[in-house]
Amino acid sequence: MPKIKSNSGAKKRFKLSKSGKVIRAHAYKSHILNKKTSKRKRNLRQTTTADKTNVKQIKKLIPYK
Repeated sequence: MPKIKSNSGAKKRFKLSKSGKVIRAHAYKSHILNKKTSKRKRNLRQTTTADKTNVKQIKKLIPYK
């Protein structure tokens, strides 16, 4: 079997935890930050897990992570 190419965009956006969960960053943190509260921006810095409906597809995009 030949190697599978990893998706370059997915490589940069997702990581796998030790238990196999997909880790992702929050959106809405790049611009128009004046109207967002400090609390909201602080919470957007933290990572979270991807929704279970997307996990199967994401794992296909990053086969060797």
